[in-house]
Amino acid sequence: MNISANNLYQEMQSLAVEASNFSKPKQPIETIQGSSQVEFNNLLKDALDTVSGLQADSKAKATALEMGDRNVSLAEVMIASQKSSVAFEATVQVRNKLVEAYKDIMNMPV
Repeated sequence: MNISANNLYQEMQSLAVEASNFSKPKQPIETIQGSSQVEFNNLLKDALDTVSGLQADSKAKATALEMGDRNVSLAEVMIASQKSSVAFEATVQVRNKLVEAYKDIMNMPV
């Protein structure tokens, strides 16, 4: 099983782009000597911030609909809800893969 931070970041970034109406990532990947090197904690924080933003947007739209705002339709609320749900599930799956990889590494004989 080959898991690298770069592949995980690219997968999370593509999911975030799909979930947030094709917005561009906040920070470009820096290329150093032909390979991408970015601190993993920054990548993870950006991904979690994106998921958090989608959840906040979903909650705000649901609240606006409940309060009777005519500018927000039920379809928009449902789409925002599904986007946040998909992003959260993807984040949970990435976390599960990271935990599994960590356990595999810790169980390797030295």
